[in-house]
Amino acid sequence: MSTSDQQLIDQCLSGQSDAFGKLVTRYEKRLYGTLVHMVGSVHEARDVSQEAFVLAFRKLKSFRQESSFYSWLFRIAYNAAISRHRRRRGATASVDAIRETTGTEPTDDRPESDPAYHLQASERQALVQNALNELAEEFRTVIVLREMEGLSYEQIAEMVDVPVGTVRSRIHRARSELREKLTRALANERS
Repeated sequence: MSTSDQQLIDQCLSGQSDAFGKLVTRYEKRLYGTLVHMVGSVHEARDVSQEAFVLAFRKLKSFRQESSFYSWLFRIAYNAAISRHRRRRGATASVDAIRETTGTEPTDDRPESDPAYHLQASERQALVQNALNELAEEFRTVIVLREMEGLSYEQIAEMVDVPVGTVRSRIHRARSELREKLTRALANERS
């Protein structure tokens, strides 16, 4: 039987330090995967993820259970990513290793054993990640949470602490900007 997040939090607060490790194990891949798309670098995502778990552990007593543990953890990670971005303003994010951490491959009629298929899929993933990296952080965050994490508008609003209407408009604008950037990139690639 799986232990609930609340039970693990209660155990951790009562001194059972291994309970927080179970929360880390439960959410580290999901948080890391989301952060890779948000920050555009596997190394930066790993650092932000680790920082978020450390901060969550330190602030566990302040968790008020008004949202899920993951929503609270994501908010900590989001704030940590923003803080790091402000400190490093102007630095360019690397996307060289993005293939390792992206979710699904684009569909294609070609057999997956064909090396050209994998090269083409990798190139498309790199195009999408580069376009995501060019978005303003506020747009990149909501589009990643909606399209890659599959969260509802309400969940995203709670996580980034903005009204649902703002989430909807940011997602609309992010989709428009992505469409424009990808159309331009594909046109440049073909010429």
